[in-house]
Amino acid sequence: MRMLIAVLMLSLLSPLVMAADLDRMSPNVRDKASMQRGAQIFTNNCMGCHSAEYQRYKMVADDLGIPVDLYEENLIFTGARIGELMKIAMPKDDAEQWFGVAPPDLTLVARVRGSDWLYSFFRGFYADNTRPLGVNNTVYSNVGMPHVLADMGGLCAEAPRVGSGEAVICDDWAIEGSMDQQEFDRAMYDLSNFLVYLGEPALLDRKRIGAYVLIFLGVFFIFAFMLNREYWKDIH
Repeated sequence: MRMLIAVLMLSLLSPLVMAADLDRMSPNVRDKASMQRGAQIFTNNCMGCHSAEYQRYKMVADDLGIPVDLYEENLIFTGARIGELMKIAMPKDDAEQWFGVAPPDLTLVARVRGSDWLYSFFRGFYADNTRPLGVNNTVYSNVGMPHVLADMGGLCAEAPRVGSGEAVICDDWAIEGSMDQQEFDRAMYDLSNFLVYLGEPALLDRKRIGAYVLIFLGVFFIFAFMLNREYWKDIH
């Protein structure tokens, strides 16, 4: 019994230990402007290799308030139709040959990894000449992907300090980015925020409906309490 309790305690504590060195971000799926910017970053930088094939372009456009014609013109580059799934043009066999393993689909990555992990991962790349692609990551050691966001946020010459709760601290740069650190942090917040939405689009409706459900339960409790008191008044 004691062993079982110890195992349960360790299983509960392990996510906290793993998250100890992560920067926190609070997703806000009501911020459509943030998710629109995140969708643009995801499409322009991530969808060359990563699909989101459990989501449809049309649903993203509708949920984020993006006109269909504008979405088709600026955020679909594969020739796919607006109602199709968000797949990529790169064949899986070619991806495995080039990268050693096919890049994973990112539809549910926020539910698997968590928003804090994503936010820290995107900002944790640094130069490492011992790696095949010349980069490594403080959050995901020996990462097997290039730093596709280096033109935006730059590339640290050494491992940046992540987990301070503030901007990632980088003392020396191997590549200078087009954004300063605060701008890049904001962009990575937007990207992480979009991926949170992508993993659970129902969050938009769930939070909206949840408020009405709580109001209903509050009103119902008042009437239920009054009715209960009426039923039992003669007994007491």
